[in-house]
Amino acid sequence: MKNEEIIEKIKAFLVDEFEVEPEKITPDANLKDSLGLDSLDYIDLVVVIESNFAFKVKPEDFSDINSFKEFCDYVIQKVNAKELV
Repeated sequence: MKNEEIIEKIKAFLVDEFEVEPEKITPDANLKDSLGLDSLDYIDLVVVIESNFAFKVKPEDFSDINSFKEFCDYVIQKVNAKELV
């Protein structure tokens, strides 16, 4: 899966599942402050990621993720690592 496809898929489920306004989704957008995700949303986000991209998310992996770009980079790295196996 190409990086652009992953990013578009993430944007789509942020809009569809979490009702984030598309224009708020920028690389620097803070997941919590700019996009309005709270701790319960993070749990749902993990479930959506695991079901859409077929890898397990470790809670400690999320500790350094703040922006949309960091989040996308994390998913891209995990998807690419899984495809190499």
